[in-house]
Amino acid sequence: MLEIIRIPVLSDNYVWLVHEPQSKETMVVDPAVAGPVLAEADARGWKITQIWNTHWHPDHTGGNAEIKEATGCHITGPQAEKDRIPTLDRLVKEGDQVRLGSVVADVIDVPAHTAGHIAFHAADEKVVFVGDTLFAMGCGRLFEGTAAQMFDNMQRLSKLPGDTQVYCAHEYTQANGEYALVAEPDNQALKERMDSVLAARAKGEATVPTTIALEAATNPFMRAVSAEQLADRRTAKDNF
Repeated sequence: MLEIIRIPVLSDNYVWLVHEPQSKETMVVDPAVAGPVLAEADARGWKITQIWNTHWHPDHTGGNAEIKEATGCHITGPQAEKDRIPTLDRLVKEGDQVRLGSVVADVIDVPAHTAGHIAFHAADEKVVFVGDTLFAMGCGRLFEGTAAQMFDNMQRLSKLPGDTQVYCAHEYTQANGEYALVAEPDNQALKERMDSVLAARAKGEATVPTTIALEAATNPFMRAVSAEQLADRRTAKDNF
């Protein structure tokens, strides 16, 4: 049902423009900037009614104020980061739900990259917006949390249905894959995936969204067997 449009901005960010055709509601996930988002919505004849923020970082919230001023949209984001996102209208946490027209998404607490990071899982649509928690073959840096928290995030996300589409916020896949091959050099699924990624990037094509099943097979952070192993892999990736 949902129409989801990828808008590349800055050097490697993706903003997701999400349209629910029955209600004609349109939502933006993590707008780093406003201009390209407003232009894309206008070109499609869509009126932005909501913004969903996963965390406070400026490359996820920088467009909030301008989009809100232009459209009067309603902004939802993590309760735990309310002091760092002054444009929020609704504060949400684990157990809350958000709606875009008839589509309902559950809020999941996924702290580690930031202390209050959340994700939005629309089960009926088989979609999850994960911000900077889960990437294609990677995970977010541990800026405000612990490896134990990120390990728990990976375990929880891995339990979503395998065909769930994972919408992350950056084009990091090639760099993540280069490290993943070092972490798991005998992973044949990973080698095959990297061949596809390199071919796509050579043509300038995006490599996300991904799926939970693909990450379970090839992501060294989701595949970590303990918080300690995830911590070791995160440190190695940070210095890779």
